[in-house]
Amino acid sequence: MIRLIKRGLMFGNLIRVDSPALIERYNRALHSLTGKRTQLDEFHIDISGYSYEVGEELGDHLYLNPNGVNRLFIILTTEQKKAPLLNAKFSTSRGILRKFIEENETRLFALTANDAVSGELDNSVFEASSPARLFDIRKITVNADTTQSHVANARALAAKIERFQSAPDGWYDDVLIAEMIELAKQTGDVTRQPIDLDRPTYAQENFWTAHFGGIYVFRDVAEPAAICVGDKDALGELPIETVLDLSDRNGIAAFFELNNLVEPIIKARGVDGAAILRQKMDFILVDAATTAGVDIDGMDHRALHRLAQRMGSALPEEFLKLNQMVRWALNGGPWPKIASDDATYFYTLRARPDHPDRDLINMLLSELSPLDIRQLFICHKQAFYAAYADWPESKKEYVAEFLARDYAANKAGAREALFGGEEPAPVPVSPAPKQDIIDIVGPWGALRR
Repeated sequence: MIRLIKRGLMFGNLIRVDSPALIERYNRALHSLTGKRTQLDEFHIDISGYSYEVGEELGDHLYLNPNGVNRLFIILTTEQKKAPLLNAKFSTSRGILRKFIEENETRLFALTANDAVSGELDNSVFEASSPARLFDIRKITVNADTTQSHVANARALAAKIERFQSAPDGWYDDVLIAEMIELAKQTGDVTRQPIDLDRPTYAQENFWTAHFGGIYVFRDVAEPAAICVGDKDALGELPIETVLDLSDRNGIAAFFELNNLVEPIIKARGVDGAAILRQKMDFILVDAATTAGVDIDGMDHRALHRLAQRMGSALPEEFLKLNQMVRWALNGGPWPKIASDDATYFYTLRARPDHPDRDLINMLLSELSPLDIRQLFICHKQAFYAAYADWPESKKEYVAEFLARDYAANKAGAREALFGGEEPAPVPVSPAPKQDIIDIVGPWGALRR
């Protein structure tokens, strides 16, 4: 993995933590969540506050993700919103954390000036002892506070203010007034500078989970299905009518078609479909050559063209079928028919750009077309890293160099060209809660207009 790390393709965009003040705040939050502390004087964290170095030190890389179902998080800075999520167990977790930070950025900025904010992505399921248990997950609620309970104290003060305002004898309740004053000493003037954090609830109807070898769950579609990476029969009975695995290529193709989830790349509007397919051909060619022990002379078009000539009859079927489609795009003629059970079929598709689960669909497509190393890297890094570990050294070098030179240099442009945009689809969110009384009522006065 050294090639990837040196080129910024692994453990990139993490937040460095090296000041004593930040480390102490991290330790307070870590202890409150797990009862553990780190002795490191420097480490890096992802969007959730997870650190690979701390995981190594503790001997537990799930120290912020016990049982893999209720992700804990530590926020030291709002800059974490730009960081990746390592060791993800659910495809929705990073989007939820990022949206939470963005929607509460001003308040989080103020709170993290003196303390860490920690919390949990609460889905009401505490363990995933069987695949069927995963289907009990419907919503994720974000609960967060500082280690010194600023948010809880502010909410308690808000409740007492409401009681003070509404009770006929509030002015004469010395105990209530004393409690309000004591809480105000801890929270400050929350009427001028509210420090409460939203507790949003996000729907989780369609998602991927790493549990049980990997399962894609689609419930919010016309024809629901669960698609398993491993053998579907090994999972037992699931509470959904259609259960497929990656070997059910015809079934998955029908699922995509019935729910109108994908489109042919070659016919997609606003993209150079032929160029995208040619690039996929290069990836397939390099895989075939490196597997056969054939040397790669270069990465440019001419070098790869010569490589294809040297391979001759050893060229894989996927390469030849995609070449037929490219010729059709450039020269016309009969449409090349590729059946859904053909190994080439899913290389020709992408998720519909306007679909809210575009990223999830492209993630599934990357597992169905694993030789497309660019899509696998962008859409499913865990699967990419697992595959990379078993590749020949020559393929590792080619892939690392290609991603650093052609993708990392212009990530936004590559995503736009391939999938129709860089930003992930919006995370479904429950209706906003009613405005808290503390936001509209002064502690001693009437409603503020």
